[in-house]
Amino acid sequence: MPNRTGTSSLKWEKYSSSDVIPLWVADMDFKSPPSVVDLAVEISSRGNFGYGVCPESLYEIVIQRSSVYYDWSIDKQTIVWLPGMVCGLNIACKVFQQSASQVLTNTPIYPPFLTAPGYSQLKCTRVPMVVVENQYEIDFEKLLSLETKSGDLFMLCHPHNPVGRCFSQDELLRLCNFILERDLFVCSDEIHCDLILEKGLRHIPFASLNGEIADRTITLMAPSKTFNLPGFGCSYAVISNIKLRNKFKNAMRGIVPDPPAMGFLLAEEAYRNGEQWRIELIKYLRTNRDLAFSEISSLPGITPYSPQATYLMWVDARGLGIENPHSFFEDAGVGLSNGADFGNCGFLRLNLGCTRSLLEKAIERMKTAFLRLS
Repeated sequence: MPNRTGTSSLKWEKYSSSDVIPLWVADMDFKSPPSVVDLAVEISSRGNFGYGVCPESLYEIVIQRSSVYYDWSIDKQTIVWLPGMVCGLNIACKVFQQSASQVLTNTPIYPPFLTAPGYSQLKCTRVPMVVVENQYEIDFEKLLSLETKSGDLFMLCHPHNPVGRCFSQDELLRLCNFILERDLFVCSDEIHCDLILEKGLRHIPFASLNGEIADRTITLMAPSKTFNLPGFGCSYAVISNIKLRNKFKNAMRGIVPDPPAMGFLLAEEAYRNGEQWRIELIKYLRTNRDLAFSEISSLPGITPYSPQATYLMWVDARGLGIENPHSFFEDAGVGLSNGADFGNCGFLRLNLGCTRSLLEKAIERMKTAFLRLS
Protein backbone atom coordinates (compact mmCIF):
# COMPACT_ATOMS: atom_id res chain seq x y z
CA MET A 1 0.00 0.00 0.00
CA PRO A 2 1.41 3.40 -0.94
CA ASN A 3 1.53 6.16 1.66
CA ARG A 4 -1.49 8.29 0.71
CA THR A 5 -1.16 10.98 3.37
CA GLY A 6 -0.45 14.43 1.97
CA THR A 7 -1.53 13.41 -1.55
CA SER A 8 -4.86 15.29 -1.71
CA SER A 9 -6.63 11.95 -1.29
CA LEU A 10 -10.29 12.47 -0.37
CA LYS A 11 -10.23 9.27 1.65
CA TRP A 12 -7.11 10.02 3.67
CA GLU A 13 -7.27 13.81 3.95
CA LYS A 14 -10.57 13.62 5.86
CA TYR A 15 -8.70 12.42 8.94
CA SER A 16 -5.26 13.88 8.19
CA SER A 17 -5.13 15.75 11.49
CA SER A 18 -6.03 12.72 13.59
CA ASP A 19 -5.24 9.04 14.06
CA VAL A 20 -8.56 7.83 12.65
CA ILE A 21 -8.28 4.91 10.19
CA PRO A 22 -10.21 5.85 7.01
CA LEU A 23 -12.44 2.98 5.90
CA TRP A 24 -15.24 5.05 4.41
CA VAL A 25 -15.40 6.24 0.76
CA ALA A 26 -15.27 3.47 -1.89
CA ASP A 27 -11.63 3.95 -2.84
CA MET A 28 -9.13 1.10 -2.43
CA ASP A 29 -5.66 1.69 -0.99
CA PHE A 30 -3.92 -0.78 -3.31
CA LYS A 31 -1.71 0.21 -6.21
CA SER A 32 -3.35 -0.24 -9.60
CA PRO A 33 -2.11 -3.08 -11.86
CA PRO A 34 1.65 -2.78 -12.54
CA SER A 35 1.23 -2.32 -16.30
CA VAL A 36 -1.27 0.48 -15.67
CA VAL A 37 1.17 2.23 -13.33
CA ASP A 38 3.97 1.80 -15.88
CA LEU A 39 1.84 3.27 -18.64
CA ALA A 40 0.84 6.23 -16.46
CA VAL A 41 4.54 6.94 -15.81
CA GLU A 42 5.33 6.67 -19.53
CA ILE A 43 2.50 9.02 -20.48
CA SER A 44 3.50 11.49 -17.76
CA SER A 45 7.08 11.51 -19.01
CA ARG A 46 5.85 13.03 -22.28
CA GLY A 47 4.83 16.10 -20.30
CA ASN A 48 1.55 16.72 -22.11
CA PHE A 49 -1.92 16.25 -20.64
CA GLY A 50 -4.31 17.22 -23.43
CA TYR A 51 -7.90 16.45 -24.28
CA GLY A 52 -8.86 12.89 -25.14
CA VAL A 53 -10.63 10.91 -27.81
CA CYS A 54 -11.51 7.25 -27.39
CA PRO A 55 -9.23 4.93 -29.42
CA GLU A 56 -10.85 2.22 -31.52
CA SER A 57 -8.91 -0.37 -29.52
CA LEU A 58 -10.73 0.60 -26.30
CA TYR A 59 -14.11 0.17 -27.98
CA GLU A 60 -12.94 -3.25 -29.15
CA ILE A 61 -11.83 -4.46 -25.70
CA VAL A 62 -15.02 -3.20 -24.03
CA ILE A 63 -17.16 -5.02 -26.59
CA GLN A 64 -15.02 -8.16 -26.30
CA ARG A 65 -15.14 -8.18 -22.49
CA SER A 66 -18.90 -7.73 -22.56
CA SER A 67 -19.26 -10.85 -24.67
CA VAL A 68 -16.70 -13.00 -22.84
CA TYR A 69 -17.47 -12.00 -19.24
CA TYR A 70 -21.22 -11.40 -19.35
CA ASP A 71 -22.45 -13.12 -22.53
CA TRP A 72 -23.81 -9.72 -23.55
CA SER A 73 -23.51 -8.50 -27.13
CA ILE A 74 -23.14 -4.72 -27.50
CA ASP A 75 -22.16 -2.50 -30.43
CA LYS A 76 -19.80 0.45 -30.64
CA GLN A 77 -22.59 2.95 -31.30
CA THR A 78 -24.36 1.98 -28.07
CA ILE A 79 -21.42 3.20 -25.94
CA VAL A 80 -21.45 6.76 -24.56
CA TRP A 81 -18.30 7.88 -22.70
CA LEU A 82 -18.56 9.70 -19.39
CA PRO A 83 -16.03 11.23 -16.96
CA GLY A 84 -17.68 9.44 -14.02
CA MET A 85 -20.56 7.34 -12.80
CA VAL A 86 -22.33 9.92 -10.64
CA CYS A 87 -22.82 12.31 -13.54
CA GLY A 88 -24.32 9.35 -15.45
CA LEU A 89 -26.95 8.90 -12.73
CA ASN A 90 -27.78 12.59 -12.84
CA ILE A 91 -27.94 12.73 -16.63
CA ALA A 92 -30.29 9.74 -16.60
CA CYS A 93 -32.64 11.63 -14.28
CA LYS A 94 -32.37 14.71 -16.47
CA VAL A 95 -33.48 12.64 -19.48
CA PHE A 96 -36.76 11.84 -17.70
CA GLN A 97 -37.24 15.26 -16.11
CA GLN A 98 -40.29 16.09 -18.22
CA SER A 99 -41.76 12.63 -18.83
CA ALA A 100 -41.50 10.84 -15.46
CA SER A 101 -43.47 11.44 -12.29
CA GLN A 102 -40.90 9.79 -10.01
CA VAL A 103 -37.67 7.84 -9.69
CA LEU A 104 -37.87 4.55 -7.79
CA THR A 105 -34.88 3.00 -6.05
CA ASN A 106 -34.12 0.36 -3.42
CA THR A 107 -32.78 1.51 -0.07
CA PRO A 108 -30.28 1.48 1.49
CA ILE A 109 -28.50 2.86 -1.55
CA TYR A 110 -25.42 4.74 -2.68
CA PRO A 111 -26.19 8.41 -1.73
CA PRO A 112 -26.21 9.92 -5.28
CA PHE A 113 -29.22 7.71 -6.07
CA LEU A 114 -31.13 9.66 -3.42
CA THR A 115 -29.98 13.12 -4.50
CA ALA A 116 -29.97 12.83 -8.30
CA PRO A 117 -33.79 12.82 -8.77
CA GLY A 118 -34.21 16.06 -6.84
CA TYR A 119 -31.68 17.87 -9.02
CA SER A 120 -34.06 17.18 -11.91
CA GLN A 121 -37.16 18.13 -9.89
CA LEU A 122 -38.26 14.50 -9.68
CA LYS A 123 -39.68 12.73 -6.65
CA CYS A 124 -37.47 9.97 -5.24
CA THR A 125 -39.58 7.00 -4.14
CA ARG A 126 -37.63 4.80 -1.77
CA VAL A 127 -38.41 1.09 -1.77
CA PRO A 128 -36.76 -0.47 1.31
CA MET A 129 -35.17 -3.86 0.81
CA VAL A 130 -35.96 -6.75 3.14
CA VAL A 131 -33.60 -9.11 4.96
CA VAL A 132 -34.22 -12.81 4.33
CA GLU A 133 -31.86 -15.31 5.99
CA ASN A 134 -29.26 -12.61 6.66
CA GLN A 135 -29.33 -11.41 3.06
CA TYR A 136 -30.92 -8.33 1.55
CA GLU A 137 -33.51 -8.85 -1.17
CA ILE A 138 -35.78 -6.62 -3.24
CA ASP A 139 -39.19 -6.30 -1.60
CA PHE A 140 -41.36 -7.18 -4.60
CA GLU A 141 -44.53 -7.12 -2.53
CA LYS A 142 -43.85 -3.49 -1.65
CA LEU A 143 -42.79 -2.71 -5.21
CA LEU A 144 -46.01 -4.11 -6.67
CA SER A 145 -48.10 -2.07 -4.24
CA LEU A 146 -46.71 1.23 -5.50
CA GLU A 147 -48.49 3.49 -7.94
CA THR A 148 -46.40 4.23 -11.00
CA LYS A 149 -46.83 6.18 -14.20
CA SER A 150 -45.85 5.06 -17.68
CA GLY A 151 -42.37 6.42 -18.31
CA ASP A 152 -41.19 6.52 -14.69
CA LEU A 153 -37.55 5.65 -13.99
CA PHE A 154 -36.22 2.82 -11.81
CA MET A 155 -32.61 3.27 -10.66
CA LEU A 156 -30.95 -0.08 -9.96
CA CYS A 157 -27.60 -0.65 -8.25
CA HIS A 158 -26.32 -4.03 -9.42
CA PRO A 159 -24.16 -5.37 -7.77
CA HIS A 160 -25.64 -3.43 -4.91
CA ASN A 161 -23.84 -0.75 -2.95
CA PRO A 162 -23.88 -0.86 0.07
CA VAL A 163 -25.39 -4.32 0.83
CA GLY A 164 -23.12 -6.22 -1.56
CA ARG A 165 -25.78 -8.28 -3.32
CA CYS A 166 -25.08 -9.95 -6.65
CA PHE A 167 -28.69 -10.30 -7.77
CA SER A 168 -29.73 -13.69 -9.14
CA GLN A 169 -31.25 -14.26 -12.55
CA ASP A 170 -34.61 -15.04 -10.96
CA GLU A 171 -34.62 -11.72 -9.08
CA LEU A 172 -33.58 -9.80 -12.17
CA LEU A 173 -36.24 -11.47 -14.31
CA ARG A 174 -38.88 -10.67 -11.73
CA LEU A 175 -37.78 -7.04 -11.73
CA CYS A 176 -37.70 -7.11 -15.53
CA ASN A 177 -41.34 -8.25 -15.63
CA PHE A 178 -42.32 -5.44 -13.25
CA ILE A 179 -40.56 -2.87 -15.45
CA LEU A 180 -42.21 -4.11 -18.63
CA GLU A 181 -45.68 -4.46 -17.10
CA ARG A 182 -45.53 -0.91 -15.72
CA ASP A 183 -43.95 0.58 -18.87
CA LEU A 184 -40.95 1.94 -16.92
CA PHE A 185 -37.31 2.69 -17.79
CA VAL A 186 -34.16 1.63 -15.93
CA CYS A 187 -30.80 3.16 -15.13
CA SER A 188 -28.59 0.32 -13.91
CA ASP A 189 -25.33 1.19 -12.14
CA GLU A 190 -23.10 -1.86 -12.68
CA ILE A 191 -19.75 -0.33 -11.74
CA HIS A 192 -18.92 -3.18 -9.32
CA CYS A 193 -19.69 -5.93 -11.86
CA ASP A 194 -16.12 -7.29 -11.97
CA LEU A 195 -15.86 -7.60 -8.19
CA ILE A 196 -17.91 -10.75 -7.51
CA LEU A 197 -16.49 -12.26 -4.32
CA GLU A 198 -18.81 -15.22 -3.83
CA LYS A 199 -17.63 -18.32 -5.68
CA GLY A 200 -20.16 -19.72 -8.11
CA LEU A 201 -21.92 -16.39 -8.74
CA ARG A 202 -21.66 -14.28 -11.87
CA HIS A 203 -22.77 -10.85 -12.93
CA ILE A 204 -25.75 -10.66 -15.27
CA PRO A 205 -26.20 -7.24 -16.91
CA PHE A 206 -29.81 -6.17 -16.53
CA ALA A 207 -29.99 -5.14 -20.18
CA SER A 208 -28.82 -8.60 -21.25
CA LEU A 209 -32.03 -10.29 -20.07
CA ASN A 210 -33.89 -9.66 -23.32
CA GLY A 211 -34.15 -7.16 -26.16
CA GLU A 212 -37.28 -5.53 -24.81
CA ILE A 213 -35.67 -4.62 -21.50
CA ALA A 214 -32.45 -3.57 -23.26
CA ASP A 215 -34.48 -0.94 -25.12
CA ARG A 216 -35.53 0.52 -21.77
CA THR A 217 -32.18 0.42 -19.97
CA ILE A 218 -29.25 2.77 -19.49
CA THR A 219 -26.35 0.67 -18.17
CA LEU A 220 -23.46 2.44 -16.41
CA MET A 221 -20.05 0.75 -16.22
CA ALA A 222 -16.39 1.67 -15.62
CA PRO A 223 -12.98 0.16 -14.82
CA SER A 224 -12.55 2.57 -11.90
CA LYS A 225 -13.73 0.43 -8.96
CA THR A 226 -12.20 -2.81 -10.22
CA PHE A 227 -8.76 -1.47 -11.09
CA ASN A 228 -8.68 1.48 -8.67
CA LEU A 229 -8.75 4.24 -11.30
CA PRO A 230 -11.43 6.68 -10.06
CA GLY A 231 -9.10 9.68 -10.38
CA PHE A 232 -8.76 9.26 -14.14
CA GLY A 233 -12.46 9.70 -14.91
CA CYS A 234 -13.26 7.15 -17.61
CA SER A 235 -16.73 5.59 -17.43
CA TYR A 236 -19.37 4.73 -20.00
CA ALA A 237 -23.06 4.17 -20.56
CA VAL A 238 -24.43 1.41 -22.80
CA ILE A 239 -27.76 2.43 -24.37
CA SER A 240 -29.09 0.26 -27.20
CA ASN A 241 -32.25 2.31 -27.86
CA ILE A 242 -31.17 5.03 -30.29
CA LYS A 243 -33.91 7.46 -29.21
CA LEU A 244 -33.01 7.02 -25.55
CA ARG A 245 -29.31 7.28 -26.39
CA ASN A 246 -29.81 10.55 -28.26
CA LYS A 247 -31.82 11.97 -25.35
CA PHE A 248 -28.99 10.99 -23.02
CA LYS A 249 -26.40 12.66 -25.26
CA ASN A 250 -28.54 15.79 -25.58
CA ALA A 251 -28.86 15.99 -21.80
CA MET A 252 -25.05 15.87 -21.57
CA ARG A 253 -24.40 18.69 -24.03
CA GLY A 254 -22.57 21.68 -22.62
CA ILE A 255 -22.39 20.10 -19.17
CA VAL A 256 -20.49 16.79 -19.24
CA PRO A 257 -16.90 16.74 -20.55
CA ASP A 258 -15.24 13.81 -22.27
CA PRO A 259 -12.83 11.63 -20.28
CA PRO A 260 -9.18 12.78 -20.40
CA ALA A 261 -6.70 11.19 -22.80
CA MET A 262 -4.91 9.40 -19.97
CA GLY A 263 -8.26 8.09 -18.70
CA PHE A 264 -8.95 6.36 -22.02
CA LEU A 265 -5.45 4.88 -22.26
CA LEU A 266 -5.30 3.60 -18.68
CA ALA A 267 -8.80 2.14 -18.94
CA GLU A 268 -7.74 0.13 -21.99
CA GLU A 269 -4.55 -1.04 -20.32
CA ALA A 270 -6.45 -2.18 -17.25
CA TYR A 271 -9.03 -4.08 -19.30
CA ARG A 272 -6.44 -5.60 -21.61
CA ASN A 273 -3.69 -6.61 -19.17
CA GLY A 274 -5.11 -6.35 -15.65
CA GLU A 275 -6.92 -9.68 -15.39
CA GLN A 276 -4.34 -11.57 -13.31
CA TRP A 277 -4.18 -8.60 -10.94
CA ARG A 278 -7.99 -8.63 -10.69
CA ILE A 279 -8.00 -12.33 -9.83
CA GLU A 280 -5.46 -11.75 -7.03
CA LEU A 281 -7.47 -8.77 -5.82
CA ILE A 282 -10.63 -10.88 -5.55
CA LYS A 283 -8.77 -13.44 -3.42
CA TYR A 284 -7.43 -10.73 -1.12
CA LEU A 285 -10.79 -9.00 -0.76
CA ARG A 286 -12.52 -12.32 -0.08
CA THR A 287 -10.12 -13.00 2.81
CA ASN A 288 -10.63 -9.47 4.15
CA ARG A 289 -14.37 -9.97 3.93
CA ASP A 290 -14.32 -13.27 5.79
CA LEU A 291 -12.07 -11.85 8.51
CA ALA A 292 -14.22 -8.74 9.02
CA PHE A 293 -17.45 -10.73 9.01
CA SER A 294 -16.18 -13.25 11.55
CA GLU A 295 -14.75 -10.64 13.92
CA ILE A 296 -17.60 -8.15 13.76
CA SER A 297 -20.21 -10.91 14.09
CA SER A 298 -18.72 -11.72 17.50
CA LEU A 299 -19.74 -8.31 18.87
CA PRO A 300 -23.23 -8.41 20.46
CA GLY A 301 -25.58 -5.81 19.06
CA ILE A 302 -23.83 -5.59 15.70
CA THR A 303 -24.92 -7.49 12.58
CA PRO A 304 -22.64 -7.44 9.51
CA TYR A 305 -23.82 -8.60 6.08
CA SER A 306 -21.23 -10.56 4.13
CA PRO A 307 -21.04 -9.05 0.63
CA GLN A 308 -21.39 -11.36 -2.36
CA ALA A 309 -19.81 -8.59 -4.45
CA THR A 310 -18.02 -5.22 -4.05
CA TYR A 311 -15.39 -4.46 -1.39
CA LEU A 312 -17.98 -2.88 0.92
CA MET A 313 -19.57 -4.40 4.03
CA TRP A 314 -22.93 -3.19 5.38
CA VAL A 315 -23.22 -3.29 9.16
CA ASP A 316 -26.33 -2.95 11.34
CA ALA A 317 -25.26 -1.27 14.59
CA ARG A 318 -28.71 -0.41 15.93
CA GLY A 319 -28.44 -3.13 18.55
CA LEU A 320 -25.74 -1.15 20.35
CA GLY A 321 -28.38 1.28 21.54
CA ILE A 322 -26.26 4.26 20.50
CA GLU A 323 -27.81 7.30 18.87
CA ASN A 324 -24.94 7.76 16.42
CA PRO A 325 -22.79 4.62 15.84
CA HIS A 326 -20.80 6.47 13.17
CA SER A 327 -19.55 9.10 15.63
CA PHE A 328 -19.02 6.43 18.30
CA PHE A 329 -16.56 4.43 16.18
CA GLU A 330 -15.01 7.58 14.72
CA ASP A 331 -14.18 8.68 18.26
CA ALA A 332 -12.64 5.23 18.72
CA GLY A 333 -10.35 5.81 15.74
CA VAL A 334 -12.25 4.11 12.90
CA GLY A 335 -13.78 6.25 10.15
CA LEU A 336 -16.68 4.39 8.50
CA SER A 337 -19.45 5.61 6.21
CA ASN A 338 -22.62 6.76 7.96
CA GLY A 339 -25.64 4.64 7.10
CA ALA A 340 -27.87 7.71 7.33
CA ASP A 341 -26.37 8.92 4.05
CA PHE A 342 -27.59 5.70 2.41
CA GLY A 343 -31.10 6.05 3.82
CA ASN A 344 -30.67 3.90 6.96
CA CYS A 345 -29.82 5.49 10.32
CA GLY A 346 -27.97 3.24 12.77
CA PHE A 347 -26.06 1.44 10.01
CA LEU A 348 -22.44 1.68 8.85
CA ARG A 349 -20.50 0.84 5.70
CA LEU A 350 -16.98 -0.54 6.00
CA ASN A 351 -14.46 -0.40 3.14
CA LEU A 352 -12.56 -3.71 2.82
CA GLY A 353 -10.20 -2.35 0.14
CA CYS A 354 -7.20 -1.97 2.43
CA THR A 355 -4.27 -4.01 3.70
CA ARG A 356 -5.11 -6.81 6.09
CA SER A 357 -2.96 -5.28 8.81
CA LEU A 358 -4.89 -2.00 8.60
CA LEU A 359 -8.21 -3.86 8.67
CA GLU A 360 -7.11 -5.89 11.70
CA LYS A 361 -6.04 -2.69 13.46
CA ALA A 362 -9.43 -1.09 12.75
CA ILE A 363 -11.31 -4.14 14.02
CA GLU A 364 -9.27 -4.16 17.24
CA ARG A 365 -10.21 -0.54 17.79
CA MET A 366 -13.87 -1.39 17.24
CA LYS A 367 -13.62 -4.25 19.74
CA THR A 368 -11.93 -2.02 22.31
CA ALA A 369 -14.63 0.62 21.90
CA PHE A 370 -17.30 -2.05 22.33
CA LEU A 371 -15.72 -3.29 25.57
CA ARG A 372 -15.71 0.26 26.94
CA LEU A 373 -19.37 0.52 26.02
CA SER A 374 -20.34 -2.68 27.81
